Amino acid sequence: MKLYRLLTEEDTSAFCHKVTAALNKGWELHGDPAYAHDAATGKMRCAQAVVKVVPGDYTPDTKLGEH
Repeated sequence: MKLYRLLTEEDTSAFCHKVTAALNKGWELHGDPAYAHDAATGKMRCAQAVVKVVPGDYTPDTKLGEH
């Protein structure tokens, strides 16, 4: 099955570490990163989609962060 995750975080090094951790667990980048201003906090937020192919069948109970 092919898994999809959207990683998000404030525009800090924490976002880069989150994406780096996913890449080191075998996830692959999917598309370009996105940036948006969060008017409620006044900060920029980042998003990056990642995908990974793993054995098995998808169910809504699949724990994406465990792969």
